[in-house]
Amino acid sequence: MARYIFITGGVVSSLGKGLASAALGASLQARGYKVRLRKLDPYLNVDPGTMSPTQHGECFVTDDGAETDLDLGHYERFTGRPANQQDNITSGRIYRDIIANERRGEYLGGTVQVIPHVTDAIKAFVLDGNEDFDFVLCEIGGTVGDIEGLPFFEAIRQLGNELPRGDAIYIHLTLMPYIPSAGELKTKPTQHSVKELRSIGIQPDILMVRCDRPIPEAERRKLSLFCNVRESAVIPALDVASIYDVPIAYHESGLDDEVLTAFGLTGAPQPDLSRWEKISKAIANPEGEVTIAIVGKYTGLKDAYKSLIEALVHGGIANNVKVNLEWIESEVFEKEDPAPWLEEVNGILVPGGFGERGSEGKIAAVTFAREHKVPYFGICFGMQMAVVEAARNLAGIADANSTEFGPTREPVVGLMTEWLRGNALEKRVAHGDMGGTMRLGAYPAAFAPDSHIAKIYGSTEISERHRHRYEVNMDYRRRLEACGLRFAGTSPDGILPETVELEDHPWFIGVQYHPELKSRPFEPHPLFASFIAAAVEQSRLV
Repeated sequence: MARYIFITGGVVSSLGKGLASAALGASLQARGYKVRLRKLDPYLNVDPGTMSPTQHGECFVTDDGAETDLDLGHYERFTGRPANQQDNITSGRIYRDIIANERRGEYLGGTVQVIPHVTDAIKAFVLDGNEDFDFVLCEIGGTVGDIEGLPFFEAIRQLGNELPRGDAIYIHLTLMPYIPSAGELKTKPTQHSVKELRSIGIQPDILMVRCDRPIPEAERRKLSLFCNVRESAVIPALDVASIYDVPIAYHESGLDDEVLTAFGLTGAPQPDLSRWEKISKAIANPEGEVTIAIVGKYTGLKDAYKSLIEALVHGGIANNVKVNLEWIESEVFEKEDPAPWLEEVNGILVPGGFGERGSEGKIAAVTFAREHKVPYFGICFGMQMAVVEAARNLAGIADANSTEFGPTREPVVGLMTEWLRGNALEKRVAHGDMGGTMRLGAYPAAFAPDSHIAKIYGSTEISERHRHRYEVNMDYRRRLEACGLRFAGTSPDGILPETVELEDHPWFIGVQYHPELKSRPFEPHPLFASFIAAAVEQSRLV
């Protein structure tokens, strides 16, 4: 039977509950346990698919096509277990389903209320499908005291009573700020956060205290006393150099030991963290470094590119180098010459995005990479802009553009209206709903055997995750390939383009899918490993 660990947060947001959950899952996994991680999000959006990346961060896509919270990316990278549709739930999805049930008369005329209907739906989600796991870690989004989070806190409070005694514990992550003028660490924010949690009926078993410096024993004793938590269960969660140091740091702080003690599990084997130690040493002791320019449109919030950042780190691990990132807002290149910004970098990456803003700047970055033989990696929108650039500047199609930006005489990129998912035909219309209407999730692709990308993968058949509603128009394929832009990968039926590459360039690849979503620290994605290897070669030429 699965045991449940509920992770809540207090004081402020962005303390790292997702990372803490992922690291704890990895530590338990390293002891031989099977773990599952789930995220409960209180916001009213059905999913983050229509939310701005600059507000919410990256939308992480699973193999089965779910648009989910970016914390699921942490879960996958740290445990290696692919997430799915049932690992992320929102208030919006719960209320949508409850209202649909009410309209169908499934409540037999009863009054539909937050308690029990909403809380019962949350509990059903938490408990579903956990038969094969030893531990289920449930992270509750937001902070204690948020009004929209109350149904979730009430649901996990009820579960604490309904599950067999000893089968559920609560971990509360808080902040201990340092006040420079006073020269003191302050426990009061944590005390108030725990007080708020206890007021709704939840007593934390373990406190994780985020801090930028070691916590003195006196402060730990104070927290233990005022928060009604064993002193050994006050776990310092200190800043570390790399997120991949977190499993080791939290183990050394006693987190996983305290979790097992709270469940009454004694005599468990110590975790084998050797692979984490290897990753930590590789990141701390690189043999060189490269600089990659990321020319994007959401650079104001780095979490908008969270999986991309980590995939580049993984590529650096594969090549024993540190990867420095140069963030450039693409709109800059619509007003300025890109050369002063890009002439010192070792690689250029144009990531995914939506909308016209900054698109011409991304095209300018592609032109620079192509003409100066700088390694170029275009992902999703970045591939589309590479094709538009080639159409304009190599094939002479001056009006080449994307219909995403409005009507165009040369629709090199256009709206997808139908495609196959398995044996089912998916259809979309131009002015339909935006949420969940893209080509989402894992789809197969086939590569030409002699292509560069096939050599990188070591295979001609792959599966990658997609998230897009516009596609390169294959009617232009012949004209573009005549100019050297090869359509090296397509859907198995040859209808949809998946990858392009320039034949007379040291490393120039565009992909319609999102390879960053499947990269892991222990298994760097081959495209990122190869891209960074090309950047290393470029650095030797500069």
